[in-house]
Amino acid sequence: MRLCVSCGNGLQGSDWTCGRCGWNAPVRDGIRVLARTQGVPPASFSPREFESLYALEQDYFWFRARTRLILWAFERYASRCRSFLEIGCGTGSVLAAIARDHPAVAVWGSEVFLEGLQFARTRVNAVRLMQMDARCVPFVDEFDAIGLFDVIEHIEEDQAVLSQASRALKPGGILLITVPQHRFLWSPADEHAGHVRRYARSELLQKVEQAQLRVLRCTSFVSLLFPLLLISRIRRRGREYDSLAEYRVPRLVNRLLEVVLSAERAAIRLGATLRFGGSLLVVARRDQ
Repeated sequence: MRLCVSCGNGLQGSDWTCGRCGWNAPVRDGIRVLARTQGVPPASFSPREFESLYALEQDYFWFRARTRLILWAFERYASRCRSFLEIGCGTGSVLAAIARDHPAVAVWGSEVFLEGLQFARTRVNAVRLMQMDARCVPFVDEFDAIGLFDVIEHIEEDQAVLSQASRALKPGGILLITVPQHRFLWSPADEHAGHVRRYARSELLQKVEQAQLRVLRCTSFVSLLFPLLLISRIRRRGREYDSLAEYRVPRLVNRLLEVVLSAERAAIRLGATLRFGGSLLVVARRDQ
């Protein structure tokens, strides 16, 4: 069920006009605007970064490996779903990959920054894109699966976001989450990315469970490269930060790193639970 962003009234049919208060969701550049910011901005992130992200997501090993891991998790835990929403879809790279691999699934994407959605519309159907605040999700029992991929670390009220996502899932629905992991890895790279936090495993699992979700799978990833990541973060502390330095990887090295993460993904597929890694994957279900 869809909800009026203004008064919370349940809406009927496919129209976004509220019969109680008269609110109607406007359309801007073909994108439905459902954003109602709750006081302070929902995320610490510069919209100017979307152009860089759009280019990097095509070839950089980390983005490619993460997308493939998400696709595996979706196939493993949500293959029967018929509707999927990605909250904080950015430029739409993951959204487009799921739409490509699962054409029978109705794929929706939301992002609070219209700048990101302008890039996403080049990859997916703009009709299914929404400008939306992750802390104010105007749906109840609506989606079979929802994704939050490197989103909640940008938002102070992460517990509210998880609860909103849980409410928007149908009973039995699947929530897929990725976040940066390990507080001791905090560096200027996190500050530049607009992160509020890096997660401890126990912290994230507790918050997921508080959102009335049951954890099905939890594993680290970018684990085989963890020593390199740790050394890189230590070396850059105290130096002038160059936001593009970590992306300046020779083509051959980039390919080799992707192969390493492919081997890691194979281990996860076989049931391995990795304890350390730059990121964390959690799959949870809303109980019936």
